[in-house]
Amino acid sequence: MSEQDAAASVPEHFPPTLREVMVRPRWIAMLLLCLVVAGIFAWLGQWQLARSIDTDPREEGATEQVLPLSDVVEPGSYLTDPLIGQRIAVTGAFVPGDFIVVSSRFNDRAEGYWVTGQLRIEGATPASIAVAVGWAETREEADAAAAELSARADGTVQEMTGRIIADEGPVPPLDADPWDLTRMSPAALLSRWHDIDGLDVYRQFVVADDPSGGLVDIHSPAPDAGSAVNWLNLFYAAEWAIFAGFAFYLWYRLAKDAWEREVEELEELADTAS
Repeated sequence: MSEQDAAASVPEHFPPTLREVMVRPRWIAMLLLCLVVAGIFAWLGQWQLARSIDTDPREEGATEQVLPLSDVVEPGSYLTDPLIGQRIAVTGAFVPGDFIVVSSRFNDRAEGYWVTGQLRIEGATPASIAVAVGWAETREEADAAAAELSARADGTVQEMTGRIIADEGPVPPLDADPWDLTRMSPAALLSRWHDIDGLDVYRQFVVADDPSGGLVDIHSPAPDAGSAVNWLNLFYAAEWAIFAGFAFYLWYRLAKDAWEREVEELEELADTAS
């Protein structure tokens, strides 16, 4: 290229400003795309923000109001957070031979054993729920109470109250008797219960208010009400706001990089022309 041609290729308005570059059609289109992306991020942030604050929290002490079990959860269903620890009332009869001992149970920091039973609930469809009947300090006391309760279980229907708790999940013992239960898991208890054909079973268990068979009552305090603010969701909402701002920064950075490259090229042309 001759010096005359190089000089002719240099624009009259040299160099272009960053603003002049940003208003070109290409970067206006990019800005519109960033607006769409930022709008999506803003909507997601608003959604997370709405979920981060409980605008209708349960009244204090709501879990201490005794509700019918059928009003709290159905067999096979999961228990929602506001109802975990709810005090319930249920009517049924304990099944003989299904009083099982669960070890590694702490009661006011004292380690011991729970005696559990299968409560067959009255109704058109057979259904059962596991009940933690009481606590014993030694295995011998727990086994004796389980035997006594099994002998006394004659099908008598009774109404009982207690606190409903979510399933702890079965965990096989590592260095102990494989038949020794260390978790309160209705699924694990079900495998040892009798007469379970066509039976609906609750995923949760009940800690009885009043112990039986000479056992000690199980310490089961009301659940912590917790905070009305979900800080994790609040953090996610802030993240989406940052992402929305970053979309605009990315557009600005790309436009500025293109402007800087254009200025460098024009300066090279100007140097060649001179």
